[in-house]
Amino acid sequence: MRILLVGAGGREHALAWKLRQSPLIDNLIIAPGNPGTAEEGQNMPITADDIPGLVRLARDQAVDMVVPGPELPLVLGLHDALATEGIPCFGPSAYCARLEGSKVFAKNMMRQADVPTADFRVFEEAFEAKDFVRSAPLPLVVKADGLAAGKGVVVAKTRKEAMAAVEDFMVRRIFGNAGERVVVEEALSGEEASLLAFCDGQSVIPLPSAQDHKPIGENDTGPNTGGMGAYSPAPVLPEPMIADVTSQTITPLIRLLARQGYPFKGVIYAGLMFTPKGPYVLEYNVRFGDPECQPLMMRLKSDLAEIMLACCRGELRKAPVEWSHQTSLCVVLSAPGYPGSYAKGMTVTGIDQAEALPGVKVFQSGTSLQNNGLVSAGGRVLSVTALGESLETARALAYQGADLIHFDGKYLRRDIGAKGLNRPTT
Repeated sequence: MRILLVGAGGREHALAWKLRQSPLIDNLIIAPGNPGTAEEGQNMPITADDIPGLVRLARDQAVDMVVPGPELPLVLGLHDALATEGIPCFGPSAYCARLEGSKVFAKNMMRQADVPTADFRVFEEAFEAKDFVRSAPLPLVVKADGLAAGKGVVVAKTRKEAMAAVEDFMVRRIFGNAGERVVVEEALSGEEASLLAFCDGQSVIPLPSAQDHKPIGENDTGPNTGGMGAYSPAPVLPEPMIADVTSQTITPLIRLLARQGYPFKGVIYAGLMFTPKGPYVLEYNVRFGDPECQPLMMRLKSDLAEIMLACCRGELRKAPVEWSHQTSLCVVLSAPGYPGSYAKGMTVTGIDQAEALPGVKVFQSGTSLQNNGLVSAGGRVLSVTALGESLETARALAYQGADLIHFDGKYLRRDIGAKGLNRPTT
């Protein structure tokens, strides 16, 4: 079979690497891809937001399934456009993709499905949002309604910070139309984890837990990024708890969408906060997380292509979904200045040496080829991912690999996985 994978980051490199292991796949096309995905299949210069171009490519190449990596093509309706051509898509319809494309839609759906989430208010006018902020209990979370590359969320400990977030989103429009509306909600306290699940419209099969590290600085300080590292499993959500947490946070939403006539097919991601009252949903994503995807793909023992096809066909229960008992940890290497403005074009070396370590794979995120050499081309440059018998082993291997890689100004957090290691055992 022929597969078209859409996207260009570390998540897409990990998906391409795993898909290429499937005996079902004869041809893997990646649009637009990166130098890492080029080692797994054929890159095609069509961007992830070019819906007509992607549909033409899928039709012309007679692909059997399209796998969107990032959220943008799904929000723009790639699933729906492919459906008119009769091409299966491992990813939800535009209606379901609003779970990620609109914070307001997601929060209202959570309320309707009786999914536990923080109390919230929605505002369309900046002055009304500011009036609310002046008297609401602190801390507060201010979220831009639309897509903002994972950066449209501010946890405000002071009224000044909350006011500044409203001003940035709604008045200065630093994220464009994404800030036309804002959600202001109570700030939850606890430990975060990521729970993903395969869905075929009816059935839900959860993946192992993972934990992302969003802030740029160690000890979760500084502005949010797309993610500076992740590991799986996360001790805050051990295997025996996953079925129960899934039934609280994901299954009710999938059932609601099915009742509404919009079956969700693909993978859904619930960002969770584990509070003293139990798990609460912070957000939904309608695709694999990045960088959670990287350690999860390292742990997946089953055929990813077979699972994805089963989701598209409504036959998920027939697909074997098996995971390694080992732990995997990913460390993101970023360009200096990220998540603000950052330099590009720095020569990258040491990937081969890192991958010579046992259980280490380096997934490329923001890279390009220049004069036959690999250079940085994005804020998050590489995802150094390791598989080991324990969190300690995987962590040591990932950092050993990261230290073998060089480019000017390389930045990384040194505390990925520390929460898991420091968590008290019960």
